[in-house]
Amino acid sequence: MNFSAKGTAKIQHNLRSEKRKLISKTMVTALRIFLIIVITVTILGTVAGVGVLKGLIDNAPSIDSIDVAPSGFSTTLYYSNGEEIKKLVGSDANRIYVTLDKIPECVQNAFIAIEDERFRSHNGIDTQGIFRAFFQGITKGEFDQGASTLTQQLIKNQVFEGGNEVAFGSKLKRKVQEQYLAVQLEKKLTKDQILEYYLNTINLGQNTLGIQVASKRYFNKDVSEITISEAAVIAGITQNPAGLNPITHPEENAAKRLVILAYMRDQGYITDEEYTEAVNDDVYSRIQIVNDENYTDTEVAANSYFVDELIDQVTKDLQEKLGYTESQAVSMVYRGGLQIETTQSKKLQKVCDKVFADKSLYPEDSEYQLSYRLSTIDKDGIEHNYSEVTMKYYFANHGIEDFDVNFKNKKDAKPYIEQYKKAVVGKDDEITGEVIDYIIQPQISFVLMDQKSGKVLAMVGGRGKKKASRTLNRASDTTRQPGSTFKIVSTYLPAFDTKGMTLATVEQDEEFYYPDTNRKVKNWSGEAYNGATTLRKAIYDSMNVIAVKTMVEVTPQVSYNYLMNLGFSTVYDKFVDNAGNVYTDIQYPTALGGLTKGVSNYELTAAFAAIANQGVYNKPVMYTKILDHDGNVLIDNEPEKKQVMKKSTAFLLTSAMEDVVTIGTGTKARFTEIDMAEAGKTGTTSNNVDLWFVGYTPYYTAGIWSGYDNNKSQTDTSYHKILWKKVMEEIHKAANKKPKDFKVPSSVKQVRICTKTGKLAVSGLCDHTSYAEYFDKNTILKEKCDRHVKLKVCKETGEIAGKYCLETEERVFFRNTDGTYTDEKGKTITKDKCKKHKTKPTPSPTKTPRKTTSPTKHPTNPGAPATPTPTPTPAPAIPTPDPDPQNNTQP
Repeated sequence: MNFSAKGTAKIQHNLRSEKRKLISKTMVTALRIFLIIVITVTILGTVAGVGVLKGLIDNAPSIDSIDVAPSGFSTTLYYSNGEEIKKLVGSDANRIYVTLDKIPECVQNAFIAIEDERFRSHNGIDTQGIFRAFFQGITKGEFDQGASTLTQQLIKNQVFEGGNEVAFGSKLKRKVQEQYLAVQLEKKLTKDQILEYYLNTINLGQNTLGIQVASKRYFNKDVSEITISEAAVIAGITQNPAGLNPITHPEENAAKRLVILAYMRDQGYITDEEYTEAVNDDVYSRIQIVNDENYTDTEVAANSYFVDELIDQVTKDLQEKLGYTESQAVSMVYRGGLQIETTQSKKLQKVCDKVFADKSLYPEDSEYQLSYRLSTIDKDGIEHNYSEVTMKYYFANHGIEDFDVNFKNKKDAKPYIEQYKKAVVGKDDEITGEVIDYIIQPQISFVLMDQKSGKVLAMVGGRGKKKASRTLNRASDTTRQPGSTFKIVSTYLPAFDTKGMTLATVEQDEEFYYPDTNRKVKNWSGEAYNGATTLRKAIYDSMNVIAVKTMVEVTPQVSYNYLMNLGFSTVYDKFVDNAGNVYTDIQYPTALGGLTKGVSNYELTAAFAAIANQGVYNKPVMYTKILDHDGNVLIDNEPEKKQVMKKSTAFLLTSAMEDVVTIGTGTKARFTEIDMAEAGKTGTTSNNVDLWFVGYTPYYTAGIWSGYDNNKSQTDTSYHKILWKKVMEEIHKAANKKPKDFKVPSSVKQVRICTKTGKLAVSGLCDHTSYAEYFDKNTILKEKCDRHVKLKVCKETGEIAGKYCLETEERVFFRNTDGTYTDEKGKTITKDKCKKHKTKPTPSPTKTPRKTTSPTKHPTNPGAPATPTPTPTPAPAIPTPDPDPQNNTQP
């Protein structure tokens, strides 16, 4: 300043200046007004802000209405030996809950160190973090940077669905409500409860939710075994599950891991020595090994056929036994955290999978069936869908009537696909989808059961790689005509059980028509007939005429009642199709397996298992127990048991079916590598479309079906029996089963029967036509054979001897219905006496008297009475096995 005389005078002048005074006064007034406005705006802003905050808080969910406990847990399936099969994971459900006491402190501290270092001391919100995040929120609109406590993150994930808002206002609203609820939640739950819920909720990459699943996924170990180094890896994922994934982005995760370890050391959770040891741990090599050894290209492999059917059964039982709705049952299966103890044998399923994957056991003429799907949208926006079925119609209408969707090589189908696509896709059409697939044919299905318990031990629903879950399961989803296998359960079972018929019962194999029709019953062997035949032979040679005749005796209604007791759900007393046509399986063709819809392998095998189990039917089960998420038993799946036939009936059928594999239509299924009793029945439908063999040993029952999915005829009709033989031999080897015979019940007795009459054999008369047969003690025959007789015949003429025949002998004959007699060599004579020796011969004076033949002396005791030399009794002839029978009686 200028303090000279002149300068001082100038200052005094300015102070006295009116103008200057006015300016100063104006400035002061303006300042005061400005301060008043600022204060007013601040007050109004504060009031408004408080109002806004109050409104946001008032609109927040009530703390009493929210549930931050994790919901949605993967369901675990277990083999019969307790080993895990797989997990069923629904939306937001791939988690396994684990309590905090099972989670190591190093894991807890790793998350606290990186996510919320003041977790143990704050009241739900971190004030320091809020101020730090506020600046970034104002400048960048990022309100999630460093401010969220573990409590807030838990609320964000469980209440606000992860907090994925896009608009700034929505983010601000959620953030305010989240902080408010965090404070309230801290008053309601303990810190340990909050931490436990948090660690079971967070997304940790690779479709894992929660610390337990992540531990299994990355390290193949329980969380209780996780080390400091491994804890830092998992904790490093949570801020960016995709970008910090230790499998796909190991470098990024490694950098974050070092930060976490440093935080843990600096915050006093680990020592310098522990820090150094963790830093030097080659943890990512272990992660890669676990990934390579335990996970395929697809993170979640397709369900097996067994698991597919298991899911259906569990879903159905939850509805029927616990009253769930269908949607509730499905949700429980995939998100309920169930523990399901299955009946599947890991060892035996592996055997089955290996055998049925062996291409050398299938026909050389196997083919690939084209499966084609094409979707287009035309210029008018109309969608069009095409398939291999419409393709077949197209070629049939364009001069290729014999077009077949089965190809020897996949490449052979390509020209047809291109030609068809060119024909149906218009110039302006847009292709919205095209799927080309090839399914190996013929296909198969196989079901293995323990007949004593009803447990399904293994299942194969198709041949070739299973590419997806819930695909066609030929073992349980599809129904096929059962052919001659059905003769056993529909006809012979009730015949023996209620009609007093026996294996020795004789029926005439002859031309025969279905009752009240002009429809002839066709034998699989053509027009050839065998005449008088026992039911035993009818079973092992699978004779159609006798089966239908037996059904006439049984009646279709009685047959149907037995089939219902055997658990068949697709055999109908009345069935109405979409066109209004009415069908019924209470009919005579049912004897030959001619059904409206057919049966599944699953149910047919279970029916045969009842025979193997001495007449006790066990409803087949695929699981034994279902436990809920907390370990409480929801369903204890004890099989439903009932005696559906007499023990004697079951054994008689078993005995006859033993002959099927020894001398009948099933010799290709006869064991050669193991010493084990077996019984079974073949079945073939018209044109060899369906091939069956269902059989059993004293240990297991198994059914196999084979055929084309589109019902094409087959030329090889034996490979399925060879497959059954091979897989059953390997199963018994793997299970280390010792040789065993079928048990003969006390209600069964064995006696000798004449094959010609079906009556008790008479010693000395029926020796050449008798065999030992089993009977229910209540149905043992009392009548003796009255058709075999001994006749004295003339040695010279072979006719019945007259009184003047000089040389005669006794022979055994069978008396025919027309009065003639047939000897054991097949020579037939009439009842007339010898025509040559009708008169008494005139003695010749020169003829030397005829010497009589001396009786044969006893070989060891010459003094013993002479005995005639017996004629050796040959063994009964064993018939040559014929081809497998066909079912020529479709409804």
